[in-house]
Amino acid sequence: MSEILKESIEVDGANVPFFTYALGEDQIIEFDTSKCGPPDPMVNAMAGLRLLDAPNKKVVMINHKKPGGLISKVGENYDIETENMEDGRVKLTFSYKAGESENADLSKNTCG
Repeated sequence: MSEILKESIEVDGANVPFFTYALGEDQIIEFDTSKCGPPDPMVNAMAGLRLLDAPNKKVVMINHKKPGGLISKVGENYDIETENMEDGRVKLTFSYKAGESENADLSKNTCG
């Protein structure tokens, strides 16, 4: 199995590193907020989701727990897969949902 080559990218409004890589036909945009406290997971998720503008792009968020506030805010606008990782962290994969993702309000990036 070949190693995935991850490239660092700048994301407006983000305060953790973001990376992009190809996985099959998909472009993956990934970030890790598992060591961050509120509001950083929400802030970075909203920044990353702004880049999700086509069916072949996915945003992968690694977090210390399932971010309920984020999912209640944007869950209807994206397809979201949740995977529990062996080390206790949670991996969420956000996929573009035609006709819905364009309607997501990504301006309010706090849980309150």
